[in-house]
Amino acid sequence: MRLAMWSGPRNLSTALMYSFGNRADFHVVDEPFYGPYLRLTGLDHPMGEAIKQSRPESAEEVAQSLLGPIPGGKPHVYHKHMVQHMIDGIPRGFMANCVNVFLIRHPARVVASFTKGWEAATAEDMGFRQQAELYDEMRAAGQSPVVIDSADIRRDPEVMLRRLCAAIGLSFDPAMLSWPAGGHAQDGVWAPHWYGSVHRSTGFAGAEGPLPELSGEAAQVADEALPLYERLRAEAL
Repeated sequence: MRLAMWSGPRNLSTALMYSFGNRADFHVVDEPFYGPYLRLTGLDHPMGEAIKQSRPESAEEVAQSLLGPIPGGKPHVYHKHMVQHMIDGIPRGFMANCVNVFLIRHPARVVASFTKGWEAATAEDMGFRQQAELYDEMRAAGQSPVVIDSADIRRDPEVMLRRLCAAIGLSFDPAMLSWPAGGHAQDGVWAPHWYGSVHRSTGFAGAEGPLPELSGEAAQVADEALPLYERLRAEAL
């Protein structure tokens, strides 16, 4: 199985990558298109030069690698994708050969978390629009992508991971419920900037509390994204 997990930033995406990465039958790939995305856009991201150097220059080369032999001879591979990376110039044909899952999170929580690591972030950086458009594109192509909400995973990890595995035709593995502290060998080079809290974790954090209170531009971004989130939320497991 080639499992493509489509998320915006700060959506529990790294923790879920660690969850699947702790299975003996999975190899994981961390944001494979990040380097080509920065080259194509010219955006100035934290650790941008290191990110570009760590990925092939050609987005097509990246896409071909996602459909190539799975490292370590493992039967399954997990691709952690950021939806905002899928701009013009990034090929999408490989998606037809993947089991596609959308990981969503309430916009207020995403905005509050993401702006802690990068105050200059915009709505485009957080991927709300792109996630909804990519989901619609897959449905229009006759695919049946799965949607799962990070809040539900945190509320009851075992129940939700069992549901996710059943939905994609995969057996559940209890190893998914925990992982060693300190990160994963397949972490992107940007991990020191973004992955601090998950590196200190050994499993999913508990249920989230009340929504954060936002103001100004942050509140506006979250409010504009809310209908997109709610539309996907209606399709969630």
